[in-house]
Amino acid sequence: MMPTNILDNNAIIGKDLGILRDIHMKTKNIAVYQRNIASLTQGLDHAINRPIECQANGTVEEITLSLNRYFANALHLNENLLEDILNLLVLYEQVTKVSSFQVSLNTISTNMCRRFHADNNELRMLCTYYGPGTLWLPDYAVDRKAYLDRKDNQKILLDESLVQQVDTGDVVILKGSLYPGAIPVLHRSPGIEENGGERILLSIDANESLSFSR
Repeated sequence: MMPTNILDNNAIIGKDLGILRDIHMKTKNIAVYQRNIASLTQGLDHAINRPIECQANGTVEEITLSLNRYFANALHLNENLLEDILNLLVLYEQVTKVSSFQVSLNTISTNMCRRFHADNNELRMLCTYYGPGTLWLPDYAVDRKAYLDRKDNQKILLDESLVQQVDTGDVVILKGSLYPGAIPVLHRSPGIEENGGERILLSIDANESLSFSR
């Protein structure tokens, strides 16, 4: 296991793929697998020139069929990207121990979630293939009462300089509000709307409750 970032006591961060499995540690609510996606660059340059709206639902096998069809019709020069998504889906399956999933790959040109928030789920995997990555907060940077009272980001943040950001291409797993006994990680989308930016974002969720009988 790679060492934890000493500044981010609720995070497990490193360059070892297996670090994502450590999301189940009681004291952690975000896991970040740092990686280089230079091998995907050529395909991503092609993909950003066309809007992507791809959703798939079901087992790994069913999602594989759906994604194969979508890529054959809309992203036929992006075999490496397809392979990477399918590899991440299998990894998410190993981490969650579930058998049914929702996969979404989209081009995004808005700020989406502007407020720091926790997802209403157990675990979500995200990867920003193009554009700026997700913003997240160390637990010590959060006023939880302000968050629960539905205050804005200025009230939630104890120190704006403590905001963290996932790098483009890195894989992140976030604990949500339904994960048993967890303090969910607060995060939000980066601001891109103001400067006309775009992102290609992968999101993977479970369609069923996680099994914690490990």
